[in-house]
Amino acid sequence: MIKADIDIQYASKAADLPNKDMINRWVNAALQSIDEPEPEPELTIRIVDEAEAQQLNEQWRQRSYPTNVLSFPFESPPGINIPLLGDIIICAAVVKREAAEQQKSVESHWAHMIIHGCLHLLGYDHIDDSEANIMENLEIDILHSLGYSNPYL
Repeated sequence: MIKADIDIQYASKAADLPNKDMINRWVNAALQSIDEPEPEPELTIRIVDEAEAQQLNEQWRQRSYPTNVLSFPFESPPGINIPLLGDIIICAAVVKREAAEQQKSVESHWAHMIIHGCLHLLGYDHIDDSEANIMENLEIDILHSLGYSNPYL
């Protein structure tokens, strides 16, 4: 069984954020979904408020609004093999707002956003329809294995 080394940074003043055990459970479920994971993969998850999420989204995606999740995969230089997957930034306020808008529990939406971010670090994307289909089905399967319902219904 894979056990990730996760640096969790709470940089948000929001209440009711997921605890480290929940985040570890969601990350490790996502990592179990791949065939050949890195031994003891490392990643950082930073939970932020809207100002930081907007600043990062504008800097890296040229979009001037806070987004729910940003993923920054690590690409090691040729010949260097370290198990660093990258960084995931999640905006607490956006996750809470989206959960209410989508009429789902905040916990299930947090699980979805963490898993979604992890899959991006693992190389999955949703730029075109076929990639989106693969990624979404994987998210649905992982969430189902954790007892959560389909986030796309």
